[in-house]
This record gives sequence, C-alpha cells and structure tokens, in this order.
Amino acid sequence: MRDEHALLPLRAFLGGTFIYAGVSKLFDTHYLDGTSALGVHAQMVNAAATSPIGPLVSLAADHATVAGLAIAFGEVAVGLATLLGLFTRLAALGGVVLSLSFFLAVSWATRPYYFGADIVFVFAWTPLLIAGDAGVLSLGARLRAKAQDDAGRRTVLLSGLIAGAAAVAGVTAGSVLALARRPARSAAKPASHVIAAVDDVAVGSSKSFTMPNGTPAHLLRPAPDTFLAYNAACSHQGCPVSYVGPGFRCPCHGATYDENGQVTGGPAPAPLVKIPVEVVEGRVVLA
Repeated sequence: MRDEHALLPLRAFLGGTFIYAGVSKLFDTHYLDGTSALGVHAQMVNAAATSPIGPLVSLAADHATVAGLAIAFGEVAVGLATLLGLFTRLAALGGVVLSLSFFLAVSWATRPYYFGADIVFVFAWTPLLIAGDAGVLSLGARLRAKAQDDAGRRTVLLSGLIAGAAAVAGVTAGSVLALARRPARSAAKPASHVIAAVDDVAVGSSKSFTMPNGTPAHLLRPAPDTFLAYNAACSHQGCPVSYVGPGFRCPCHGATYDENGQVTGGPAPAPLVKIPVEVVEGRVVLA
C-alpha cells in the first residue's frame, strides 16, 4: 500500500461509524422523546451532573430536540464527507469537536478513562485533521481539478447548488422522520397500566415490562408484600440494565446497582429512576 493510501482504512471506519451513529439516532423511537429515559433529553440531564461542561449540557437539554437533531445530522454529515473525501480536514475537525463533546459530557465520569470510546475517537480523527485525504478517492480533489477552467467552475457551482438542495431536503426529511417516530403519549392514566399479576412474580425474582411511553423497566419482588420497579436505563449512558439478582448490571460499561437502584460500582453517576407501583386486586400496576 502506498503512503497516500495509509489513511483509507481510518477514513472508512470513522466515516461509516459516524453515519451509522447519526442514522441510528434518527430511527430510534426514543431519541427525541422527552419522557423517555433512553432519550437524548434524559441522557443530557444525567450527563450534566458529572460533566465539566455541565451548564452547557443543561442548556442543550433545555432544547433537546434541536440539539439532538444537530448531533445526529452532524454525525451523518461528518461521516459522509469523510467517506467521499469532501472537505476532509473540515469534516475531521467536526469529528474531533463531536467526539470531544461526547467525552466531556458523557464519558467524563468513566473510570478508568480508557473504558470510554469517545476519547479514542478524538485522537483517531487527528491524522485526518492534519493530513487530509491526500487526494485519494477524493471527491474534493476531483472537483478542484475540474475547477481549473471556466466550464469546470460552472460545473462545481452547479454541483454545489445541487448538493446544498439535497442536504436541505435530507435534513428536512430526516427531521420529519425522527419527530414522527417519537412514541405517542398514552392518554391512559398510569394507574390503569397493569404490569403483572402478583402470583406471576416469585419472591426474589424480577419481571421486565414496558412503560406506556415505550421505556423498558424492571419489576422486583424482594419480599412477599413488597414490589419495586425501576426504569431500565443506566444513568451513565442510557443502556438498558439487566437484573442479575439481587441487583442490576449494565452490559455496556459495567455499572452495577443494588435492589434499591443505588449505584454499587462502575461509572454510573446516579441511581436508577424508581417507578411508583401498587397492588390492586391481585395485580401490580403503575401508581
């Protein structure tokens, strides 16, 4: 492999990863749902508690829909530009800014630091920021070559206008899609939502269930007359925790909680969110 091709694997990985990250957010039904513990609003609120840029994260949380869409489309734009070799250094700068923001907001509390992927992405973008794409498989290099004559300049201008129109159409369509995929808020009263029959949950066991807004949760029965319920979202990065008896464990970064939802280990900055429940006529329901 020639020297100028050395950065192609890195371009492919970073570009593909950022496109996947942005698109997956747009297709996630919980991402823009302000009531979901798995949504961007809840993640920002949790992150602000431990982040060194907490006030900025809290400000973004106050405008979570706009901030969430900006993050998703920013990732897609950075990924596409990197793969196509279009304004590669600028795209790499965008990648550094996004990754550094994620590190300061989300991964700051991760211990040891190398458990968090965001800091790795910050440094992974720096070769492209310094060296660019070296003109290899680069749309930008081809456009610059065509711009050497008047006809080429007209072609570049027309291409820019088309690309701009396509970008606006893509952002509009993606925003509509993401907003439309938010779960509709249930009109039913929470108390009418049945979780399980009392006899279906053995003492010392748990049962997974889904909240009316689509959020995953866990119901515990630590004693014959005691039922506890918790939102399944880890307070670290929102990954769904698993019940491992007598507590919970996050499969993403190893955070652990006891049966009362309190943090017992790992990077989680706050307890699990408790869900009020009660027993009515032999059934456990939302209180």
